[in-house]
Amino acid sequence: MTRLTAVTRALIAALAALLASTALTPTARAATDPKAPKDFVALRSVDPTILQEMRYVTPHNFVGERIDGYLQPLCILTRPAAEALHKAQRRLVRQGYTLKVYDCYRPQRAVDHFVRWAEDLDDQAMKGEFYPDVDKTRLFADGYIAAKSGHSRGSTLDVTLVRLPAKPTRPYHRGEPLVPCFAPQGARFPDNSIDMGTGFDCFDTLSHTLDPRIQGRQRANRLLLKTTLEGLGFVNLPEEWWHYTFKPEAHPDTYFNFPVARKSLTSAH
Repeated sequence: MTRLTAVTRALIAALAALLASTALTPTARAATDPKAPKDFVALRSVDPTILQEMRYVTPHNFVGERIDGYLQPLCILTRPAAEALHKAQRRLVRQGYTLKVYDCYRPQRAVDHFVRWAEDLDDQAMKGEFYPDVDKTRLFADGYIAAKSGHSRGSTLDVTLVRLPAKPTRPYHRGEPLVPCFAPQGARFPDNSIDMGTGFDCFDTLSHTLDPRIQGRQRANRLLLKTTLEGLGFVNLPEEWWHYTFKPEAHPDTYFNFPVARKSLTSAH
């Protein structure tokens, strides 16, 4: 009987330890988050003049809420990508423009958040701005949402141009009336970027970089961004005028999941 009681006590203790390990506090869970490789840096440490409007840390995005894994409004990139972007900025500033990034490294947990949102067909709160003419059932088939993103490899960014001196962009107010992302620049959300024909993250074929319907100043603006970045090793995704990847990628086959936060960076920068 004594032996049975001792065994029972041991089993109870083991079970308690297991439950404790799976019920970590948020602080304890945060301490276990993975870190970025040493070649990942904060863009500001390479070029503090590039504007950053990190959309996924705010509710002003196609989901309508802060995205998982975005703890701070911070652009993180592999160092080669950040240094190439710095060179582009130097060229553009001489022409009266500055770069502005909307998104850089994106953790896999954020991509998973996008997938869950896309599968919830009842959640269409931001349809009026970001995908007014696209049926949500088509988001996967049409390539707007995928289970993996090149952003998670660290050398991809979403970027635009702003005329200098840069005017501020007013804050987005949750619940404000939504205007289609392809509306004329004066009607859609007042982003301070130059007119690219659509807003950022516009789920529409008008966002294709060389869509023939985009002409005049809008086309010239897209081509200025494209030729500048491609001249420094970036490759554009043809379906998104804002999407560029620096090649060769430092981590072409790895999809990282560390959070977007300064604490994720292992280097001094």
